Amino acid sequence: MQPDYHDETSGCLRVSEMLGRIANKWTLLIVRELGDGPKRFNALRRDIGDISQKMLSSTLKTLERDGIIIRDVTPTTPPQVEYSLTPLGRDMQAPVNALAEWAMRNADTMDASRNRFDMRNHA
Repeated sequence: MQPDYHDETSGCLRVSEMLGRIANKWTLLIVRELGDGPKRFNALRRDIGDISQKMLSSTLKTLERDGIIIRDVTPTTPPQVEYSLTPLGRDMQAPVNALAEWAMRNADTMDASRNRFDMRNHA
């Protein structure tokens, strides 16, 4: 039986909680990057771009806690750490990729709309 998403005590609040945990730009970018395979911390940081070391570390810990990624430590000197998607994380890839593709497809339209809005409201 599917949950009733309009029942505030179970559906909407649960959906809201889950979206709050997974629908932020860093989570989406990390899941998208790990879709290509395991990566080390610095490779993720380089590939994502403007994320700080602290934010990347914090987001990775949250994703590990939520079961989206696995942190694999190889006992070398110094230890090598790789991050990869769990089955749950791989399942998340389809909607993440669809959202990213939608954003890329509509970026110019949204930018034009913002420019029109800003011009109307600053005149």
